[in-house]
Amino acid sequence: MRRPVPVRVKGDISLQRLLRSLSLALIVVLLLPEATSVQAAPEGTGLPLPRFVSLRAQKARLRTGPGVQYPEEWVYLRKDLPLEIIAEHHTWRRVRDWEGTQGWLHQNLISGKRTLIVTGATRTLRVKPDSESRAVAKAEAGVVGTLLACPAHSIWCQAEVDGFKGWLRKVEFWGAYPDEFVE
Repeated sequence: MRRPVPVRVKGDISLQRLLRSLSLALIVVLLLPEATSVQAAPEGTGLPLPRFVSLRAQKARLRTGPGVQYPEEWVYLRKDLPLEIIAEHHTWRRVRDWEGTQGWLHQNLISGKRTLIVTGATRTLRVKPDSESRAVAKAEAGVVGTLLACPAHSIWCQAEVDGFKGWLRKVEFWGAYPDEFVE
């Protein structure tokens, strides 16, 4: 009886070794789902752009491009800081802060929580959305608070700053668009 002659492929690798290598590669791909999910990731969330969000982390590195291979341009050290997402690329978000600084953050560093930062001078939180309403508290420029609501067709938004709830005019803070309605 004749012995079978092994089949050889380019590079003098037997078919059996080739199949073993392919099987091993398949096992690696199956055991590392993130390797395949990175390629299948969508371009973005499909949510409207631009939109306001806030910083989830206490410390976040703003990068010059959408990836860890890009250099850090800035480091934020303030959780809940309001940011505006202006572009998306896979899991990265191009953001702008209240001073106009732009860069890229990973989506895990961002929260959908709506916050605001008081701009200009010291501002007065009021009991009602009315300039003649009683003052609840004073908020200095740079203070970060939570945006609670912005009624439709109103120049006022309800906010919470340092435990005080009150109303601020949209021109007194950064974190909401002039015509935006927030529930």
